[in-house]
Amino acid sequence: MNRIANAFDHGKAFIAFITCGDPDLETTKACVRSAVEGGADLIELGIPFSDPTAEGPVIQAANARALAGGVTTDKIFSMVKELRQNVSIPIVFMTYANVVYSYGIERFCDRCVETGIDGMILPDVPFEEKEEFAPVCRERGLAFVSLIAPTSENRIAMIAREAEGFLYIVSSMGVTGVRSEITTDIGAMVELVRENTNIPCAVGFGISTPEQAGKMADLSDGAIVGSAIVRLISERGRDSAAGAVYNYVRSMKKGITGRN
Repeated sequence: MNRIANAFDHGKAFIAFITCGDPDLETTKACVRSAVEGGADLIELGIPFSDPTAEGPVIQAANARALAGGVTTDKIFSMVKELRQNVSIPIVFMTYANVVYSYGIERFCDRCVETGIDGMILPDVPFEEKEEFAPVCRERGLAFVSLIAPTSENRIAMIAREAEGFLYIVSSMGVTGVRSEITTDIGAMVELVRENTNIPCAVGFGISTPEQAGKMADLSDGAIVGSAIVRLISERGRDSAAGAVYNYVRSMKKGITGRN
């Protein structure tokens, strides 16, 4: 969890999400490294699942392509181990409860520690049902990252008080995907979070432009971008995805911090 805290220690954080195995794991590795070189402070790696209920069409399609290409959880663990040879920023998994449960919760968490994963996000596990996973993570020093949505309302304070790693603030109702405008009162959500915890919070769902990222980071401790990166990788393919990710992340980081 210290590595996650460090991601927020030097200013506003940019968090990049990448679906593992789309189009293949070699491309995923190259894109992760490019995102880090471009200025990403934390990487979310999506472990593909056949029914990713929180995802919009872009990430759903990436999940389907990765699974059809033969990606497995074990192959992803091996990829992370390779990445950890020269990637030092925090990496968390974002996946679904059934992926962890079917692998074996303790076995999954042990492999996370072994390969250098810092935490996990399971968007289909309600806060009230996290006890099947969170204590196992905590015993191993893994952050079980909670989400706060616009519908959380009077649960925000309770979720914030038990937060680990960082809090993922969902900017909009519905599934992931690029949005032209974010109208949720993020400021009010962040204010309530900060009244109840010192854990950093970052905003995700719908962010795609440097201007949106900057606005969300101004209100919180960072911005999370997924669908726009996954779509870029899909459009560019094996040959040019990594370079495109580097340029995109660099522009987003500049939008957040003004870094050249």
